[in-house]
Amino acid sequence: MAEIEQQLREALVELRKTEERKFVQTVDFIVNLQKFDVKKSPLNLLIKVPHKSKDKKVAGFFETKSQFIDTITETEFKNYADKNKLKQLVRKYDFFIAQAKLMPKVATVFGKVLGPSGKMPSPQLGILLNADEKSILEVKDKINTSVKIKVKEPSIKLSIGKQNMKDEEIVENAMSIYNELLKHLPKERDNVKNLEIKFTMTKPVKIKIR
Repeated sequence: MAEIEQQLREALVELRKTEERKFVQTVDFIVNLQKFDVKKSPLNLLIKVPHKSKDKKVAGFFETKSQFIDTITETEFKNYADKNKLKQLVRKYDFFIAQAKLMPKVATVFGKVLGPSGKMPSPQLGILLNADEKSILEVKDKINTSVKIKVKEPSIKLSIGKQNMKDEEIVENAMSIYNELLKHLPKERDNVKNLEIKFTMTKPVKIKIR
């Protein structure tokens, strides 16, 4: 593992030598799989990382408005009968959370768009028994320090940070994801072909794992 960490540090040094852009680039971490059947072993994981890269946009489906989060109350559900409005809503937010008692209605009204986009509130992260201040702020913090992995193809591409973060923070985020992912792969390291890391506008740098 120390060898992978060292390669990641060296890759970041190389990436920082590339042309400066007018915006802060995202750091993408790519895990290329092998001998792995996506259909036979679907992966749907939520992995906690040590360093937050950005505040994600979160909306809540609650009975009453909350001052801590953009809220869609039950009485406003009818405003989303139009599919275009639904799509706009899904594009606007990274995550959705909901009060448990509203989940059947959320599934009925929003499920057809939230489901395919992978943004449906889940027991794993996002269904609250009570929409009180403590519960909302706790789940928001958890969302901001978590990376969602839904494997649809043999190459997993994840956003793990921003260019203006420290190299060590980016490396720690990458290693947290890699180590946790290994636990869920049938053949662990044998299922990983190689790793890659890149900034938004750069070519990826390959990381050998063996």
